[in-house]
Amino acid sequence: MKLEKKFISGVLIGLLGIILFSSKAVLVKLVYNYNVDAITTLLLRMLFSFPFYVIIAILYRNEKRAEEKNQQKDYVWVLFFGIVGYYLASYFDFVGLTYIKASLERIILFIYPTIVLVFNKWFLKKPINKHQKIAILITYIGIIVTFGNEVSLSGKTIYIGGFYVVLSAITYASYLVGSGWLIPKFGVMRFTAYAMLVSCICVFIHFGLQATTNILDLPFEVYILGFCIAIFATVIPSFLVSISIKMISSSNFAIIAAIGPISTILLAFLFLDERLTVTQVIGTIIVILGVLNVKK
Repeated sequence: MKLEKKFISGVLIGLLGIILFSSKAVLVKLVYNYNVDAITTLLLRMLFSFPFYVIIAILYRNEKRAEEKNQQKDYVWVLFFGIVGYYLASYFDFVGLTYIKASLERIILFIYPTIVLVFNKWFLKKPINKHQKIAILITYIGIIVTFGNEVSLSGKTIYIGGFYVVLSAITYASYLVGSGWLIPKFGVMRFTAYAMLVSCICVFIHFGLQATTNILDLPFEVYILGFCIAIFATVIPSFLVSISIKMISSSNFAIIAAIGPISTILLAFLFLDERLTVTQVIGTIIVILGVLNVKK
């Protein structure tokens, strides 16, 4: 009974984190309305997030963990997953959003649960059963249906956006797999703070090397949106996701993420006036059904 209550709590925490994360695409598209590029938008996200993660890293530096002492290689893995899981995943996603709709981005990004299964098999030797293989096939059929219809509506540049979002899904899936075995070593709060600080620093370096935008000369609305992306679509959900993964495992978390596309589609409809065609709705349903059957 106690384990069941813990699992339900983990699911609810995960759902809240997913819904908050799903608002990110809509907020980013709103920022793009002010002719702000991807790396500048990402910089705002990380600038506003950075102080919170510094404070959390300090407060939880002695957080209890499964092992008394972390080995040097554990910190190397945190560095790796901080770069791959949040910096690269976020950057690829933000670039992809310059080409495609927020609702389509979330549907394509939703392939990451199937990638989690593949990574778990490759690196953690967890087998993929027959039902999971069928679920993966169903998921990708749904992606093809949804994506193919959008190409006929928006043109071939949609392939560029789709490619970047797929890269984002792959890198984020690697973070989920890595966090599953690193969180017990560091503790939820400390691991998440460390990984996000690594990501922030990478974004700062990237902006310094590439950007031509004056970060102090942006419309006031952009700073407000950047703050909302940082707090409500990054800081809060990042910890909720890590807590959920610890409570229910990365594979189970990947399944409840089915609410993500639905949440984004609704928010995109309300705030961006984005609409899906009947074919795209069918494709979305196929994708969600595929992911929901991953664990059966």
